[in-house]
Amino acid sequence: MGQNEIKTRILIADDDESVTFAMESILQASGIYEVHTASSGAAALKALQTRAFEVAFLDLKMPDLDGLEIIERVKNAGVTTEIIMITGHASIDTAVAAMRCGAYDYLPKPVDSNDLLRVVQHAIERSALMRQNQQLQNQVASLTRYNTIIGKSAAMQTLFQTLDAVAGSDATVLILGESGTGKELVAHAIHQESGRKEGAFVAVNCAALPATILESELFGHEKGAFTGAVKDKKGLFSQADGGTIFLDEIAEMPFELQAKLLRVLETGIFRAVGSQSETHVDVRLLAATNQEPQQAVAEKRLREDLYYRIAVVELELPALRERIEDIPLLANDFLSRFAAANAKNIDGFAPETLESLLNYDWPGNVRELRNAIERAVILCRSAVISPGNLPPRIKKSAPLPATACETGYDGEVVVFPVGMPLAAVEKKMILDTLAGCKNNKTRAAKVLGVSLKTLHNKLGRYHEDGEH
Repeated sequence: MGQNEIKTRILIADDDESVTFAMESILQASGIYEVHTASSGAAALKALQTRAFEVAFLDLKMPDLDGLEIIERVKNAGVTTEIIMITGHASIDTAVAAMRCGAYDYLPKPVDSNDLLRVVQHAIERSALMRQNQQLQNQVASLTRYNTIIGKSAAMQTLFQTLDAVAGSDATVLILGESGTGKELVAHAIHQESGRKEGAFVAVNCAALPATILESELFGHEKGAFTGAVKDKKGLFSQADGGTIFLDEIAEMPFELQAKLLRVLETGIFRAVGSQSETHVDVRLLAATNQEPQQAVAEKRLREDLYYRIAVVELELPALRERIEDIPLLANDFLSRFAAANAKNIDGFAPETLESLLNYDWPGNVRELRNAIERAVILCRSAVISPGNLPPRIKKSAPLPATACETGYDGEVVVFPVGMPLAAVEKKMILDTLAGCKNNKTRAAKVLGVSLKTLHNKLGRYHEDGEH
């Protein structure tokens, strides 16, 4: 081993110095291990909490802290060291107890040198494998998740990239999308990934309150400012100072109040209702609407100057029917959450249940899917979610009739000129079938008789070539 190579770090903890000396000598002789020793349970626990060890040998019986108590504490703390118990009180019961606590293996005293070297090597290999698995899980999570938002579709991957770029700034963001697509979830994710995450995240629905009350809610009021104002009230902008405020359904905000909001965005200054003094705040604004903002501007429901001020970055969330490949991912995430909340052991979805979920159009988007899975978990009395556990409107959903997409467009025949290259024929058939299936990739793959992965790969190549 070269001088600059890092040796595998191993801890041996035993109150019998002859044991630690013997084990240390065997491991040191190999020349590939850096061995540390501890003569008490407390010293072993401190070492494991402050330094990174690949493997730790813990004596089962030590006067202050025994091995089982140490392993329980370090596992609860997230320490990933592979732990091997050693004891002179060898028995099946102690071995089982050690394994249940999370020990990798178990060695009786006196420790045989061959057994010691063998179990160390196996533990190191297992540690390396666990690290690789964790790295893969992290990579998968990074591809399918941004904060608490889930999705593997191309639309969501594009959204994640934009969110990653936007979150670190203080730019105002206008989030567009149908009801139920997760606009508040996106706003909260932006806040959590920003430098303001230690500050408050305050959300308010502008459509839920009349103008007089909304102004008071946003900016506060002084005692006597209006009938019922019996004491001073701190507004939501003041509560969000140093953090983020999210104004949902901003196009529903009373037109006259929008001018005051614009001034706050420009200057950070406002006056509470009934107050003569000004208040300065440092707040990032995120806003959302399920309306077409330029139409709202044309109809004089949204001030044009306010629209351009809040739409520094404009994000449009796709409807769930436009990212159907995310449905199984979302459904399984909801299933895991609601099964845990309801103390139920449910393994997953029956194939026909997933088929129903994929065939439904989801007018209520992710919110509707979430509610449907919660209902299904509550009603489920078996190991899998069956179609009968779904709301009737969903379990009755049927796939698009084959005649509507078997030739690409509804009932139309696809004509190919003689001599057309086979690759071009394949491409036209794939794109026409996808269009006929209303961009539902799962259905199109079934019609074409290929796997969903194959379809994605081909569409990816068309996209890379700039052909689609």
